[in-house]
Amino acid sequence: MGIVYRDLKPENVLLDHQGHVKLTDFGLSKERVDRDNLTHTFCGTIEYMAPEILLRQGHGRAVDWWSLGTLMYDMLSGSPPFTGDDRRQTIDLVSNLVFF
Repeated sequence: MGIVYRDLKPENVLLDHQGHVKLTDFGLSKERVDRDNLTHTFCGTIEYMAPEILLRQGHGRAVDWWSLGTLMYDMLSGSPPFTGDDRRQTIDLVSNLVFF
């Protein structure tokens, strides 16, 4: 069973009384997502969304790995890796990335 979380961001990562990480807000999660069964819902927080969501290409569980990377960057630097002056500019920054 493949579950995609789709909303990994600092506000949804909490620590319990023992210091263990707990995820909250599973409202955007979707079950039964795999390589053959992608989802096309445009959802999440723009600064942490993977390019395939922003480009509406269909996405699977890999988008959570992208979000984890952006979250780690945010934790190390103090701000997300892609932040424009407005929502459209932020989307353009992520959408226009060149991957080798």
